[in-house]
Amino acid sequence: MIDRTEVRRVAALAHLALSEEEEQRLAGELSQILSYVEKLRELDTANVAPTSAVTARAAFRDDIVRPSLPATEAVRNAPASVGTAIAVPKIIE
Repeated sequence: MIDRTEVRRVAALAHLALSEEEEQRLAGELSQILSYVEKLRELDTANVAPTSAVTARAAFRDDIVRPSLPATEAVRNAPASVGTAIAVPKIIE
């Protein structure tokens, strides 16, 4: 069982600020998750291939060359632009 002290430690590692109610709730939820993982460890998976559950295939489309949006049109609705570039505020000194 995970207690609130362990939840606080994990929250600190993740830089999360939790209320006492959240700590209590998460302690219970994390304990349930770990109990479920322990239950899964009881299953015999020796004869199961590592990718046996993967059924989805990547869907690819043909790479067709088409005309793109002109740069002047792309920046037309930007709040600010410089030539054909979108101007953004400087954030690094």
